[in-house]
Amino acid sequence: MAPTTNKPDYRRRSCQSASCPGSAMAGPDRLKRTLACLVVCFCTLFLSAPDAPAEQLRFAIWHAPLSRRGPGLLFRDILKGKDAEIAAVVEGIVVAKPDILVLTNFDYDAGSAALAAFQSRLAVAGHAMPERFSLRPNTGMATGVDMDGDRRLGGPRDAQGYGMYAGEGGMALLSRLPVLDGAIDLSAILWRDFPGTHIADAALTEDAAAIQRLSSVGHWAVPLDTGHAVLWVLVYHATTPVFDGPEDRNGRRNHDETALWLAWLDGLLGEPPPEGQFVLIGDANTDPQKGEGRRSALLRLLGDPRFQDPRPTHPSRRGEHAADTVDWPDPEPGDLRVSYILPDSDMRVLASGVAWETTEDHQPAIAHKLVWVDVDTDP
Repeated sequence: MAPTTNKPDYRRRSCQSASCPGSAMAGPDRLKRTLACLVVCFCTLFLSAPDAPAEQLRFAIWHAPLSRRGPGLLFRDILKGKDAEIAAVVEGIVVAKPDILVLTNFDYDAGSAALAAFQSRLAVAGHAMPERFSLRPNTGMATGVDMDGDRRLGGPRDAQGYGMYAGEGGMALLSRLPVLDGAIDLSAILWRDFPGTHIADAALTEDAAAIQRLSSVGHWAVPLDTGHAVLWVLVYHATTPVFDGPEDRNGRRNHDETALWLAWLDGLLGEPPPEGQFVLIGDANTDPQKGEGRRSALLRLLGDPRFQDPRPTHPSRRGEHAADTVDWPDPEPGDLRVSYILPDSDMRVLASGVAWETTEDHQPAIAHKLVWVDVDTDP
C-alpha cells in the first residue's frame, strides 16, 4: 500500500569531481606532486576504513500531548505558537535530536496540515525532520453500528477506535531519512480474523464483531532509506487495557494488538514480511510486570530473538523501576513502562534512555516521557 506522504525526489547522484589538477595539461613537477598526493590519499583511505564511523541512528517515541478536543484545533494551536504543551514538546524533541521519531498521540487530518506545521516548528527551533508519514487512524472512524451496546449510535466507543472525531489521537512518523514508497498498512485487519484471536469472550454483538478492526489506532510498516539498505519501522499504538467491564474487551484487544506483530513476522497474515532490518516502535499500553493488562503477548515480543530490548533507563529515578516511561499518579496506576523501541537483533545498541524531568522547571508537566535508543545499523 503506497503511503500518503509528500516526499522530495531522493534519487542518488554519482560523486564526480569537476576538475583534475593532475591532468595532461599540468607540468611534470606538478604531475609528480599530484600522483604522490593521490597515493597518500588512497593509503589513508584504506588504512582508516575499518575505523570509519558506522551508521548510527537515534530512534525515539513520545506519547506527547498533541491531541485536542476537536478537529483542526491542533493545527490552530501549532500555528498560533502560544500553546505551552506544544512548546514543551518541541523543546524536548530539539534536545533529544532523534533521527526517527514516532508520535503516538497526534491528531490526523487528511492533508497532514498539522503535521507539516509541526515540522516547520521543529525546523525553526533547530532540528529539521524533513520527512513525514501518516495514515488515517481507526480512532474516531464511524461505523454506523452500536459497537459498545449502549443502544445509541455515534458515540466515541462506536468508532473503530475510541475517538470523539475522525483522526483524534492518531500517529505520525517524522524522519531525517527518506521515507520510501511501499509502506504496509495492517490497520484494516478484522479482529475476528486474527489468528488466535481473543474476541470470542469480548461480548461483542454479531453486527459489531463483523466489522470490528483489531487495530484501535493503527499498525504500519514504514520503509526508510538508510543509504545502504532498507530499514522497516513497525509502528503501533494499542488500546488501553482498562475502562471496560468483566468481559475485559479492552484487555483482550490490547493483547491481540501486540500479538499482531508476531503473527505478521511469522507469516500468519498472508504474505511474508519484506526483507530488511526492522525496528518496532510503539505504545503497547502495557507494562511487562506491573499494572493491568494481559501481558503474555508483550512478554513474547520482548523475548523474541528477532528483536532486542535495550530497557532504556532514567538514572535520576529510583532504580527499581528504571525503564518506566510514564509518570501516572501513585499508588495506582503508578509509574509504568508502556512505550517501547525494539531494534533488530542484528543491530548494535549504543545507548538508550528516557527523558524524565528531574526538576519542576518544565511546565506543564507531561506524563508520558520521550524514549530514545541509539543503534548502529551495520550488522
